[in-house]
Amino acid sequence: MNFTPTPEQLLPELTLRQEFVLLARALWREGYADHLAGHITVNMGDGTLLCNPWFITWDELRPSQLIRIDLDGKVVEGDWPAPLGIPLHLELHKLREDVGVAMHSHPLYGTVWADMGEIPPVYDQSSGLGGGGELILIDEYGGGVDNSSAARDAVVAMGEANLALLGGHGVFVLGSTIRAVHQRAVALEQRCQRAWHIRAAGGRKESVVPDWWLERGRTNDGNGFIGFWEAMARMELRADPSILDER
Repeated sequence: MNFTPTPEQLLPELTLRQEFVLLARALWREGYADHLAGHITVNMGDGTLLCNPWFITWDELRPSQLIRIDLDGKVVEGDWPAPLGIPLHLELHKLREDVGVAMHSHPLYGTVWADMGEIPPVYDQSSGLGGGGELILIDEYGGGVDNSSAARDAVVAMGEANLALLGGHGVFVLGSTIRAVHQRAVALEQRCQRAWHIRAAGGRKESVVPDWWLERGRTNDGNGFIGFWEAMARMELRADPSILDER
């Protein structure tokens, strides 16, 4: 018997705010957990962005705490201030209308490779599931997170890429949906983690993963792995069912 579940069969129906909070909490569990740092934005298609606020860590975020900001960073809905590093997202959404969801943070292994100025190899199949083309390195630090000029330079340097290591800073993961950004972010940190441990152990320098698998990962849009996002979202709902409470 062949059974291919739909996303609706794997998760309860979610509002955008609930899905946003599940993404933040799931990524915190995956190592995107640098205290108050880290921003997620969802393009609402009307010149505004749904955003996590300043002062709230991702593992405690609730749907009611999300804010909506315009492309100048002004809060137009919500009771919390915009995060300090939001210029990176503002410049991105001004230049990249194709991006529906953007996530910036400082996970341990991704940040280490960014700080070393190197792109880690893909050593195993799971690390290649990120999709979205090549991972690129932007090996310049043009200023603090609140510097709009430096933020714009970084976005321009990314071109059409959806995955970037930002030297002296962290990582930037883009996608059309929350599902895509989740898959790409998980695969990116796993890629960086495995590559670090392999290098530390004095292991092989070249990956045994075939080119056709790497190309398969590069050409997918991050939306095709039905079940992966849903399983991790269910884990967060088991840990805290009150996420579904919009209050």
